Amino acid sequence: MADDAPDGRYPELTKGFWRENPVFVQTLGLCPALAVTNSAINALVMGLATTFVLLGSSLLVSSLRRQIPKQVRITTFIIIIATFVTVADLTLQAIAPDVHKELGAFIALIVVNCIILGRQEAFASKNTVGRSLADATGMGVGFTAALFLVGAIREVLGAGSLFGVDLFGPSFEPWSVMLLPPGGFLTLGVLLAVFAKVAARRKRRRTAARLAEEAAR
Repeated sequence: MADDAPDGRYPELTKGFWRENPVFVQTLGLCPALAVTNSAINALVMGLATTFVLLGSSLLVSSLRRQIPKQVRITTFIIIIATFVTVADLTLQAIAPDVHKELGAFIALIVVNCIILGRQEAFASKNTVGRSLADATGMGVGFTAALFLVGAIREVLGAGSLFGVDLFGPSFEPWSVMLLPPGGFLTLGVLLAVFAKVAARRKRRRTAARLAEEAAR
């Protein structure tokens, strides 16, 4: 969809925010989007850890793309990704042990996040370092924003707080279900529906504008 592509030298930097958002458009990485978003801080940390791994692995894969044999490329990608996941896991355990405990095994499971391996196979292994880092940044920020939005909504409605800060006072009756798995499914489902509706409306407007432009010629 070339007509949807944003302007600029590196359109890869912005496509992950909206046009190809990993969660709301590609519906990838839904496991962490549901499992660790019972609070805004957990969602934010998971998103940042994933972005770090995505940036590091994209840098190495793009730099070594001509040296990696095609026959072992997937194995090599996984080893590179696992290395950065280990760095993220140990760093988080050292500087934020409470959050690390909350996230549990989901940090280690970044290794099998299809967003990361998918970007290495589809993009970083075929493009320059600059374009690969732009793609990784856009996808990482888009993924982090999606997780944070889900986590913030669930925490505000389920606990009446954001980042642990009380927002509504003692009179607020929290929706405890929002902190449970059904709340994750409900929040993500509503956001997916809203995102799809807005995207469809934008597409109709672009189509109408293009038809009007062609009719005026």
